Amino acid sequence: MNWDAPQTIYASVILGLIALRYLFEFWLDWLNSRHVNQHANEIPEPFREIMDDETYQKSIRYTLAKARFGTISDTYSTTLIVLLLFSGTMAGVFNLLISSLGDSQFAQATTLWAILWMFALLSLPFSWYSQFRLEERFGFNSSTQKTWWGDQAKGLLLSFIIGVPLLWFILWLSENGGLYWWVWVWGVIVAFQLLMSVLAPIFILPLFNKFTPIDEGELKQRLEELANRTGFVNAGIQVMDGSRRSKHSNAFFTGLGKGRKIALFDTLIEQLDDDELEAVLAHEIGHFKLRHVPKMIARSFAMTLAGLYLLNLLAQQPAFVETFGFTPEGYAPAFLIFSILAGTITFWLTPLSSFWSRKYEYQADEFAAKAIKDHRPMVSALRKLNKENLSNLTPHPLYSNFHYDHPTLLERESALNDVVVTGN
Repeated sequence: MNWDAPQTIYASVILGLIALRYLFEFWLDWLNSRHVNQHANEIPEPFREIMDDETYQKSIRYTLAKARFGTISDTYSTTLIVLLLFSGTMAGVFNLLISSLGDSQFAQATTLWAILWMFALLSLPFSWYSQFRLEERFGFNSSTQKTWWGDQAKGLLLSFIIGVPLLWFILWLSENGGLYWWVWVWGVIVAFQLLMSVLAPIFILPLFNKFTPIDEGELKQRLEELANRTGFVNAGIQVMDGSRRSKHSNAFFTGLGKGRKIALFDTLIEQLDDDELEAVLAHEIGHFKLRHVPKMIARSFAMTLAGLYLLNLLAQQPAFVETFGFTPEGYAPAFLIFSILAGTITFWLTPLSSFWSRKYEYQADEFAAKAIKDHRPMVSALRKLNKENLSNLTPHPLYSNFHYDHPTLLERESALNDVVVTGN
């Protein structure tokens, strides 16, 4: 491409940011892998009670394999972005689709959706390899080809049905919303996300997983008593067939208000005893009672508003889109470029979001220990989950602080041991 002075500045800054993010991530992965290797010969003393040498060595291999795969995947995706953006290929695809579909805002929305999904499809082989080679090698994959490809098809169809009309409305607002269009767009995004938090558990999640009420018995009674004792109003406890796709485990809430439901992976129920499951649920209730989710959502909305304001400023500069071969007509090209490059900027905010998430995990752990009047079931549950999931028990502190949204096992155990509870 032949760039004038402003375009050269945009190209240099953006390419520099992409390269800086990639190199820093590469260095972090290398630092963490080296640190893990330094602890590979012998199980660190705090973990000898929970993990035998064979499982520990397997967790080391799993951590290093994921790191190598992550580096290869990141190299591919970064190279893809640079080539498609700076060669003008993306602009060519955009113009080709617009000329075929027309230049209406709905056609532009469809074009945006198609190009963003083009990136996803070009990265699909890596997703497939992660599921059927990497996860399979370490015994975590339980999905079939039919299930996996069905999930991809459902995701594609849902994103079109939901995403294209949303993109159309956003583009319409950007063109007709006046000076503060970005504020109106932000309001639509906030309303959409809140609406989806209500509708997704009812209409979308059941398309991918089966949810059944927890069996009658002592476990259900204990969990319901815990919810009542902590003042957590819910519409029931459900079991999700997570084992249909993976042997990893989790627990979460779905819905809002009185329609909120507790969802437990079936793998979680298999791996933990009743005391430990009660502690895990108490931890999740702690997140709710301490209002962690609204706080995190509020920060996410604030970042979205800041991002839209930045997009508003860039969209007013014709050189921004011209740098990548687009013509400065309408907001669609600016939205497309900004969507693809957003991760390059938000990457540097990861430590901040990780800090708040880790802080909330400590608080939820403390809530759980006090709710069941004993810290030991939570410690036992964490030990089992780290073992079953082959978690990295010895991450480099810098890598952990940058990427881990949960404290390490040793950090959580230490904090739980300091919790003062009564009645244990």
